[in-house]
Amino acid sequence: TIPDSVTSIGNYAFEYCRSLTSITIPDSVASIGANAFNGCTSLTTIIIPDSVTNIGGGAFYGCTSLKSVTIPDRVTSIGSSVFRNCTSLNSITIPDSVASIGQFAFYECTSLTSVTIGKSVTSIGIFAFYDCTSLKDVYYNGDKANWDKIDFNNWFANPLNNGATLHTNDDNCNTRYRWRSILNSTPHKP
Repeated sequence: TIPDSVTSIGNYAFEYCRSLTSITIPDSVASIGANAFNGCTSLTTIIIPDSVTNIGGGAFYGCTSLKSVTIPDRVTSIGSSVFRNCTSLNSITIPDSVASIGQFAFYECTSLTSVTIGKSVTSIGIFAFYDCTSLKDVYYNGDKANWDKIDFNNWFANPLNNGATLHTNDDNCNTRYRWRSILNSTPHKP
């Protein structure tokens, strides 16, 4: 347990603590530094308190046992590689407060089956959802017109690139869209 007097978790604070299975982050914490939990391969669940507004790049990179995580409503961006290679993560909700999702944010989250994306997201970085081979459903809290305005930095940024179904809130009805690539080649993996 982290003491209530802590206001931020520094860069690399728990990096490669491979035996760490759970952690309680107090409400006093406002930011989680870059690579703070990188390589914590035994970490299974983390609840990020509502006090957190910033999650640094690579904060949970390589947490291969992480199955669930709660992102608070005050976070405004998901940094690069934050959940990269979290191969056990099966669903994620990105709150409406988030405006951007960084490059490689969910790269190789091979167990991810559903993602909810807040209506305020305006950009998604390159390869953000690349190799999310189990992703079936993308729930977008806005309408199809706003989805189409999102700046996907490349086609692997789009969570629909593996054939997932998009669910939107058009006219209070659940509408579904499938995105298919017009490219038939397999691109080079970064």
